[in-house]
Amino acid sequence: MDADALTKSLQDFLAESPAAVVVEGGEVIFDFTTAKYACRAERGKCLLHLWSDERNTVRRVLDTEIKNGVLRLRVQRFGQSRPGVMEICCNRDRRTPTARKTARAAYQRLLQRVLERSFPDFTPGRMSTAADLERSFGPVYTRGELRRGNSCWAVLGVNAQETQAAIDASVTFGLLWLDACRSRSRVVVQGLKLFVPPGSSAIARERMALLNHQAAKFELYELDERECSIEPVDSRDRGNIATRLVRSPDEQKVRERFAAAIARITELAPEAEVHVLSSTEMAFRLCGLEFARARVAPGPGFRNVEEIVFGAGPYEATLTDENAAEFAGFVRAVRAERRPAGQRTSPLWRLRPERWLESLVVRDVSALDSRLDPSCVYSQVPAFSASDRAMIDVLTLTRERRLAVVELKADEDIHLVLQGLDYWARVEWHRARGEFQKFGYFPGTEIAPAPPLLLLVAPALRVHPATDTLLRYIAPEIQCELIGIGEKWREGIQVVFRKRREKQATDLHG
Repeated sequence: MDADALTKSLQDFLAESPAAVVVEGGEVIFDFTTAKYACRAERGKCLLHLWSDERNTVRRVLDTEIKNGVLRLRVQRFGQSRPGVMEICCNRDRRTPTARKTARAAYQRLLQRVLERSFPDFTPGRMSTAADLERSFGPVYTRGELRRGNSCWAVLGVNAQETQAAIDASVTFGLLWLDACRSRSRVVVQGLKLFVPPGSSAIARERMALLNHQAAKFELYELDERECSIEPVDSRDRGNIATRLVRSPDEQKVRERFAAAIARITELAPEAEVHVLSSTEMAFRLCGLEFARARVAPGPGFRNVEEIVFGAGPYEATLTDENAAEFAGFVRAVRAERRPAGQRTSPLWRLRPERWLESLVVRDVSALDSRLDPSCVYSQVPAFSASDRAMIDVLTLTRERRLAVVELKADEDIHLVLQGLDYWARVEWHRARGEFQKFGYFPGTEIAPAPPLLLLVAPALRVHPATDTLLRYIAPEIQCELIGIGEKWREGIQVVFRKRREKQATDLHG
């Protein structure tokens, strides 16, 4: 392929793979959840530039091949004549299906032995990793039971070779397995015993602490596969949530600093949404899709300079006089596609649907609930934690000054409830310590002392079937509502149904 064809092949693949990772020499060197890339055809060569906070890499791409969801590149380093291989994988778990199956089967046998030795008064039932699509179970988790007399425990475990995201999600599937055991068992199912790898239980612990411990018993263990030993973790202790707020910047000052950039970009896209990210950076979006940023960057002679970068997803290029026409064409393309009537097959239309939905909610949050105050809204509030970025979709206030957390999903997502719970916990943590006012949020407003509301929002026909089950196990003191909106939400938000979680606890008999 020529340089232009290679460039297009790369850009098309990466546009459809926002969570891709780059592998070279058997090591993941870039993760596009945090890394950026630029790809261009220059003097008959296809050049791929990759960078993150940790490293900066440029490769000449000689050829590409897609196989099993992996884009395999034949690349050449500058100054070297022999080509090498670089792979771009759609996700971080690069194991073959056979390797995954083997690891999970070995873990299933190990968990059986650990249960027999650690709980001698119980009899382990048959363990399984078989897929059960009707109940949303895949092969990632080992499921089973521990029986004693007329009672039993649901058991779910995840091995150390799975991703941290899969480990964090184990609480969701543990609750579904507990409910499945209760629905079919003739004995009392007391609760759930959850087993995760050592050093990986932080998110699971935080989530389990926010469950209804009157509805079921919950026990969390870290299982060391090498030592075949378990260590209990207190699943009731919320402890010190590993989260920190980022100070809200002075928007007026930032807008004044980047006045020239704002004028240049809004001349091309008058309807662009301007979002202040920090005191040195602002983003420009169309229907939630970020297409450009203005920022302060290091310049020559240790002097800072203001620059504009553009691109969609992880793609990024710095705006110069030479590529100004390219930038203008890119903005025209985004404006043409990023609208309700745009081409649905276009990557620009499909990218970041939740950000599109978020942009509509932020525009008028009262469309979701008349209690919410449209004048007090923040989007993508960064409350960073040790294991995830904890970017809260929408944080707002009711008209009575009570905090409200809005978690959005544009497509069916089984993790809606537990992810919303994560953000609720972080907001409540900071609210109880008066940190929102301290960090510049809701200036001049006295926030009500009540815990925040949690609003879970998704298109009505795309609410995952497991959502109602998961809601039953949330702690009763968390006021949570599920809001279903119309499928044509891009044309305007319309609430189709509203469900308030039942306050009564599910009893121990299920």
